[in-house]
Amino acid sequence: MADIGGGFGIGVGPYAELTFDSEGDVDRVTQGAVARMEATDVLVFAHGWNSDRSTATRLYDRFFAPFPELVGSGVRLGYVGVVWPSMRFSDEPIPDFDAPGALAEPGFGTALDPVTRRALGEFWPGREAELDRVAELLEERPESAAAFIEFGALVRELAGVDAVPAAVAPAVPALFTDDVLEVCRVLARALATAGAPAGGADGPDSAAGGPGFAAGGALRGLWGGAKELLRQATYYKMKKRAGVVGERGLGPVLAQLAADRPALRFHLIGHSFGARVVSFALRAVPEGARYVKSVTLLQGAFSHYAFADRLPHDRSNGGTLRGLQRRVDGPVVACHSPHDSALRLFYPLASRMAGDSAGLLGFDERWGAIGHDGVQAVPGAPRLSLDTALRRGVPAAGCVSVDAGSVVRRGGAPSGAHSDICHEELARVVVTAGRMGR
Repeated sequence: MADIGGGFGIGVGPYAELTFDSEGDVDRVTQGAVARMEATDVLVFAHGWNSDRSTATRLYDRFFAPFPELVGSGVRLGYVGVVWPSMRFSDEPIPDFDAPGALAEPGFGTALDPVTRRALGEFWPGREAELDRVAELLEERPESAAAFIEFGALVRELAGVDAVPAAVAPAVPALFTDDVLEVCRVLARALATAGAPAGGADGPDSAAGGPGFAAGGALRGLWGGAKELLRQATYYKMKKRAGVVGERGLGPVLAQLAADRPALRFHLIGHSFGARVVSFALRAVPEGARYVKSVTLLQGAFSHYAFADRLPHDRSNGGTLRGLQRRVDGPVVACHSPHDSALRLFYPLASRMAGDSAGLLGFDERWGAIGHDGVQAVPGAPRLSLDTALRRGVPAAGCVSVDAGSVVRRGGAPSGAHSDICHEELARVVVTAGRMGR
């Protein structure tokens, strides 16, 4: 596995994969392959949502390609792709991987295509009956409030929300607790804003035209929002899974590798929920350890307050990762883009909690994503343009936000530029953050 590409179809080497299951348990064979790498610096990249194994491998191949020409002569790179159970909706185009026409004229509809239906069966094993009924409703788009109520109940069951104790119900996103017709209407509006058809042949206008929609055709126009609710249910599960894989899986594996190979320098990279994976891995880094040399978050799908010691809206509490940037012997760089519709529109909707007085439509900064507007509420954390970061470098430690919108700007509905990350400029950010340049 030390050969270039390691048999994975990767054009750089040495390359190996670290494979984790949904509980964060690592495949020991893959861990051994990483342990045997001949390298001074190891790039560890975790993919995000909307990725199956083949998509993740293509992502790693494309993103890693520029690095050999960017690093200094004293740096011997090893490349690691983290593979963890994610979910891909195959009708959502990904820049560089799908035909250009798919980006210009997205084919986002309400029916589940066979590839997505099969992936959902793997994502929720043993739930074939529920998924068949969900697929049937999305294809038929009944003009019936009762059908939406049934659909909402099925999605809540798949997401595991019905099993959440009442005592912790406020931690459940409002998408799964509010009136399902209102939720689908809000999501249909968001789809229309993102440029995706919100309801198929009836178009988004009847579904999103106003709060007092009439029954009949307007109901049929809400099924695009219903499909987005299903998508959000997979995000809800992946969000929890990403934290588990990072804290219980990747973090301890890196600690063991560092103990066995103390000279290795690790540079963590994460996209979307993969940014959550690598960030939660920092919880397993011992105080005073110096083996994680940099962290680069690409369109990170977690709270922009995650690293804050104090939340602006709740001074008695901090972010879920508060202070963990201090366990990195280098910077934590959050690359963000205003062209990311997934994080600009859908992440706040998915994150808003049940019982929140603002309701689904009450957008406020509590629910923002780090990949949309960078690190927030961390005093002294600089905010740089991509050009400035590449010309002047980034700080040697602490959090820094880099506006990557100049390159992260392509993509189809509904996620926009969320997956537009394969750019040499972003590879150069990783090299700069890790102090590996020529």
